[in-house]
Amino acid sequence: MKRISKLLLKFFLWFVSLSVIWVVIYKYAPVPYTPLMAIRSINGSEKHSTKHHWKPIDEISINLQLAVICSEDQNYLNHNGFDVKALKKAYFENQEGKRIRGGSTISQQTAKNVFLWQGRTWLRKGLEVWFTFLIETLWSKERILEVYLNSIEMGNGIFGAEAAANYWYNTSAKKLSKDQAAGIAAILPNPLKYSANPSSRFINSRKSWIKRQLQNFGEFTLKNK
Repeated sequence: MKRISKLLLKFFLWFVSLSVIWVVIYKYAPVPYTPLMAIRSINGSEKHSTKHHWKPIDEISINLQLAVICSEDQNYLNHNGFDVKALKKAYFENQEGKRIRGGSTISQQTAKNVFLWQGRTWLRKGLEVWFTFLIETLWSKERILEVYLNSIEMGNGIFGAEAAANYWYNTSAKKLSKDQAAGIAAILPNPLKYSANPSSRFINSRKSWIKRQLQNFGEFTLKNK
């Protein structure tokens, strides 16, 4: 038992150390590739290609920054990585048979997309909590949003704001208008199913809702957060 305990302790210490080092590296370095990119590439057809172009947050339209916050996590600037109210709301809505929704914050989605694989096992959820805690502790809110906007899936083989802007609107992430930013944000719940341009009636409805949230959000700044 002592030997097993020592091995488990060593494994735990190595895991903690390596995960902290990994998160610290990505505090400064661009994220070149993610597990989801690899999974989509492996499962895709021979014609599948991954489009991903890292851009610093200053080169990503403020319209898109605010649009994803309004659509995905309106309490982003105030929570510590977990939004208990959103989780409870998602739980009760799902129990009542309404449209299935998640309660994941932008921080949780960033942790999942950058460091982990897709799935709903207890192991993956536990690791998601751990990495969310790490990035909220070691990164700024600005850095979390920067990594999020450069890493999440925004279409079939489309990852990050620059690739999405090029693909959906033939423009750059820096030049996205409010309408275009709302279009990209509207498809995030299922970017493989929905199209930002041309958009369906459902996506147009989501776009209108997101643009109303943009108007009501108030002053927006990520500096020093």
